[in-house]
Amino acid sequence: MAIDRGIRLIAFFKLFKGVLLFCSGIGLLRLLHRDVADVVTQWINTLHVDPDNRHIHNLLAKASILNERQLKELSLGSFFYAGLLLTEGSALLWQKRWARYFTVIVTTSFIPLEMWELFAHFSVAKTVVIAVNVAIVWYLVLRIKRN
Repeated sequence: MAIDRGIRLIAFFKLFKGVLLFCSGIGLLRLLHRDVADVVTQWINTLHVDPDNRHIHNLLAKASILNERQLKELSLGSFFYAGLLLTEGSALLWQKRWARYFTVIVTTSFIPLEMWELFAHFSVAKTVVIAVNVAIVWYLVLRIKRN
């Protein structure tokens, strides 16, 4: 049985996000026992980003207050969520029967958290993320009903 193009696209999207989160978890662990603000400053200088940008100032302020425990918690959260995304993506690619249900449940469970974050701090990027997740859930529910 051929895999649906929409499901293949969703699977690759989930795998891509999972790999990015896995890499961010590794990056967070590499920041342990280092001054995070100094590392971020080096990145800013290397990437030739305007250091007077207000977003850069916010990033530096947040980076300067991170401690070892928070870095460990953030990396653990990244690895956990990466595991979920990699499971969803690979199971969708392998056309496992439970994969569509699992993806609908997991993706739907994060939408209220994303909405809360959107209302707390509105941004276009957060709105797009929510719209994509709602579209994924909607598409998969239609596919589940069709079968």
